[in-house]
Amino acid sequence: MSIIKPFMAVRPAIDLVKEVAALPYDVYNSKEARAIVEKNPRSFLAIDRAETFFDESVDSHSEQIYKKAHDVLYAWIEDGTFVQDDKNTLYLYELVMNGRSQIGIVSCTSVDEYLDNKIKKHEKTRADKEADRIHHVDYCNANTGPIFLTYKSNDAVNALVEAWKTHNKPIYDFVAEDGIVHRVWSVDDDLTITSLREAFEAIETLYIADGHHRAASAVKVAQMRREANPGYTGDEAFNYFLSVSFPDEQLCIMDYNRVVKDLNGLTESEFFEAIKKQFEIVETSKEPIRPREKAMFAMTLDDIWYLLKAKENSYNHEDPVLSLDVSILQLNLLSKVLGIGDPRIDQRIDFVGGIRGLEELARRTKSDMKIGFAMYPTSIEELMAIADADQLMPPKSTWFEPKLRSGLFIHLLE
Repeated sequence: MSIIKPFMAVRPAIDLVKEVAALPYDVYNSKEARAIVEKNPRSFLAIDRAETFFDESVDSHSEQIYKKAHDVLYAWIEDGTFVQDDKNTLYLYELVMNGRSQIGIVSCTSVDEYLDNKIKKHEKTRADKEADRIHHVDYCNANTGPIFLTYKSNDAVNALVEAWKTHNKPIYDFVAEDGIVHRVWSVDDDLTITSLREAFEAIETLYIADGHHRAASAVKVAQMRREANPGYTGDEAFNYFLSVSFPDEQLCIMDYNRVVKDLNGLTESEFFEAIKKQFEIVETSKEPIRPREKAMFAMTLDDIWYLLKAKENSYNHEDPVLSLDVSILQLNLLSKVLGIGDPRIDQRIDFVGGIRGLEELARRTKSDMKIGFAMYPTSIEELMAIADADQLMPPKSTWFEPKLRSGLFIHLLE
C-alpha cells in the first residue's frame, strides 16, 4: 500500500512560472548558482541557494543563509510571486525531453512509510549534505524541492492520469531554457483524487529514484517536530514530504561518468598492463565511443578512446550490487589500479552526468583531469532489484533526465 496525500500547494503565479522554476539546488556549484540568480533574480535558486545574496566569503551553511532563504520565500508569497491553492489537490507533472514524455503525480508522501522502509532507498546519504537540507527545510518551514519517486507501472493509475490529462487543460505549459517541456495539471476533483489514492493502495512499494538527501532531511525534520509535539496525531503537514511519483516504464537513466586526476604514479605502459588483467581492450578510436552493453566501458586517455570489456571471471554475475557496471569499474580498475578507495570523499575523482556528453569527458581530460571513463547506463530494473534487496548502490550510479524543476510546488509544514 502506498499513500499519496493531496495538499494545498504554494506555487508560482502563472505569468512567472518560467522565471521561477529552476533545476535542483545540487546540480550547480555556488559560482554557477550565483551567475543564474544574477541573470534571473526570480530563479528559485535564490531560495534554494540563498548564499547567492551574500559575498563569497560568507559560509554557505551559516545561519544567516537559511534565514535569508526563509525571508525570500515568504516575501515572494506576500508579493504574489507565489500563490496558494485553497483546497487539497493532487497535481500531474509532465516533462517532455526529445519527444519522450514522463508524467508523475505530485503529492505528499508519508514519513512513516519512509521509516517503515515501504519507500525503498538505494543510495547512502552524507551527513553534511543532510545537515544542509535539514536546516533549509526547518528554517523555511517547507519542503521546497520534490523527491523523485518511481513505482512499478500500474494500469489503473495510468488510465486515470491519461483521462485527466486528456479532458483538462494544464495550469502550466512552458519550455525551459534547456528545451525541456514542463506541463502541470491541477487534479482538484474529489472523485478523481479518491480514485487515484485507491489505485495507489495497490502499489506495494515506492522507490526513491533521485533525492535521497532531500528525503532523509525531510524525514529528520519531521522527527524533530514530533519530538517537539509529543501529542502529534500523524495528520500534521510535517508528517508528509513533497514528492513526484512516476511509473518506472517512463523513466530514462543516463550514464554517470568518471574522471580521474592521475594514473596513481604508474607509467602509461604499467597502467595498461595492470588493466589488462581484468579487461580486454576490444576497440580503439580517435573519436569518442560509447559502451554498447553491460560490463563494457569507454576510456579516454591522451586523446585516444579505448573500449574495455570486463573479463567474465572479474565480477560476481549473481550479486545485484557487484554486477553493476559502476561496481565492476570501481573494484577492478578505479580502486585496484588507480587507488581510488572511497569515491565519495577521494579528491582525485570527479563525476560527469551523461547529459553533458562525451565531449565533457574529453574536455576534462585536457584540463584538470588525466583519464575519463564513460559508463553503460544503470537500468531501472537494476535499481529496483537492489532496493528490494535492501542493498545500496555505489555512489553516482544513476543520472536521471530530465530533472524535476524546483519551485513549481512547495509544501508548507504548518
